[in-house]
Amino acid sequence: MAVTGDETESAATGDIPAYQLRSPNSGLTQSIVMAASPGSMQSPPPHRAEEVTRKREVRLMKNREAARECRRKKKEYVKCLENRVAVLENQNKTLIEELKALKDIYCHKAE
Repeated sequence: MAVTGDETESAATGDIPAYQLRSPNSGLTQSIVMAASPGSMQSPPPHRAEEVTRKREVRLMKNREAARECRRKKKEYVKCLENRVAVLENQNKTLIEELKALKDIYCHKAE
């Protein structure tokens, strides 16, 4: 039998690696699970757990700050767009009035 090196799903999840064995004569596959030593299955040491917790808290704090900044920028952007809309509406109104005035002048000259 030959070890193919193909690991099954349990190996992808970080559990115990499993390998496929193929018989050269039959082509059938058999699974074999590699056992881990009891020491490798233990939880991380306390100082490691504290470090992981601290890093997670720092990451969450940075994420909150980034989200706050993103919301602030979005509000600023929306305000800018609202101001631009107001300016363009005023400009459009002025241009419409000017067009009406020019049409009236042109119509009176044609008569």
